[in-house]
Amino acid sequence: MDEAGSCAGAGGFRPGVDSLDEPPNSRIFLVISKYTPESVLRERFSPFGEIQDIWVVRDKHTKESKGIAFVKFARSSQACRAMEEMHGQCLSPNDTKPIKVFIAQSRSSGSHRDVEDEELTRIFVMIPKSYTEEDLRDKFKVYGDIEYCSIIKNKVTGESKGLGYVRYLKPSQAAQAIESCDRSFRAILAEPKNKAAESSEQDYYSNMRQETLGHEPRVNMFPFEQQSEFSSFDKNDSRSQEAISKRLSVVSRVPFTEEQLFSIFDIVPGLEYCEVQRDPYSNYGHGVVQYFNVASAVYAKYKLHGFQYPPGNRIGVSFIDDGSNAADLLRKMATQMVAAQLASVVWNNPSQQQFLQFGGNSASQLPQIQTDVVLPSCKKKAPPETPVKERLFIVFNPHPLPLDVLEDIFCRFGNLIEVYLVSGKNVGYAKYADRASANDAITTLHGKILNGVRLKVMLADSPREDSNKRQRTY
Repeated sequence: MDEAGSCAGAGGFRPGVDSLDEPPNSRIFLVISKYTPESVLRERFSPFGEIQDIWVVRDKHTKESKGIAFVKFARSSQACRAMEEMHGQCLSPNDTKPIKVFIAQSRSSGSHRDVEDEELTRIFVMIPKSYTEEDLRDKFKVYGDIEYCSIIKNKVTGESKGLGYVRYLKPSQAAQAIESCDRSFRAILAEPKNKAAESSEQDYYSNMRQETLGHEPRVNMFPFEQQSEFSSFDKNDSRSQEAISKRLSVVSRVPFTEEQLFSIFDIVPGLEYCEVQRDPYSNYGHGVVQYFNVASAVYAKYKLHGFQYPPGNRIGVSFIDDGSNAADLLRKMATQMVAAQLASVVWNNPSQQQFLQFGGNSASQLPQIQTDVVLPSCKKKAPPETPVKERLFIVFNPHPLPLDVLEDIFCRFGNLIEVYLVSGKNVGYAKYADRASANDAITTLHGKILNGVRLKVMLADSPREDSNKRQRTY
């Protein structure tokens, strides 16, 4: 992060590492285009308040942006307003993909906070014991729309303990209340309601350190790939079940930078974001990594747990329980992995395609699509003789999808004329009779994972005989 930003204006205040979270929740995390300059970020986010610094995370060698940035505001309410208004927006008219904006987790936190997280909207206050809920509401409604107020009472006598909660509809309102209310209320953000059900922070770090020492489930989740480097890494695992999620906690005896964490976990397709955290109890390196889908997270966990970085130091990787149903996630992950393996078998051995024809009539079988992307309903293809208005270039990683699956996916945006693969290469093309349909396909599918295959979808280069066609912008 040290090389990724610049000071906030001439003579501006740039927070040090120890003051990145002062005040709490004053830093936002952005997922942006790799081509977005810092000047655009400053222009779009400065209306929300005083910007103390901007970090654009860059590749150490090429100095190119990785599509991740941080903006540090002077006040929490400014950061929260920026998140509320900019999340899902496009930074410029030429952008086809909206940005993602979150409150950056504190460097000692263990979870990612989303826009509607209760952790950002509920405050805890000290009040006179004579206060009723109406009194509490009247005092704090000036800062925003209140969802509810509650007063903590003695279970036996029913008397107030002089403590209460106020839940706002927006994080910025809660932040404004903490910043502006009388100091006698000692307002702070309340702990999540389910905090009591979670292990203590000390237990959390203790468990992470145990992961670093080499505990790993015996079950080989990927029997088709030998992982001998892990066979000696787990010997005494007594856990019978492990939470599965898209988020991973990374622990190392040696501190690491955010750039190093990104470079390690970006080898697995589907990386959404990562962030390094400071462990207040030791000099260990800690980080959080999140993938777009469960299959990628599971693969990264079992592939990189025990990975030596730097040489001689093994990192520990474990799932962060996000409250999801583990059984559902496992089923989804298994389906994605099986689909990816079947697609790989079919592509690498075309003679095996006949064994995948069920019921003797492949035309009657609808392709199965496994993805987190919300796809439109199926639409009819355009007639083959329809003039081509736009061509899309498709890149597949690690292998192409079957042609019937591709056709099913790309015809959903309407006006599809043809989709085809380039023999012997992991690329293909889709022809559309309407530019709007082609642009919708790019917006929805670019960078997404379908049936275990990551897609890059962009405008194809103009054919030589059609020099007037617009140049691709991706």
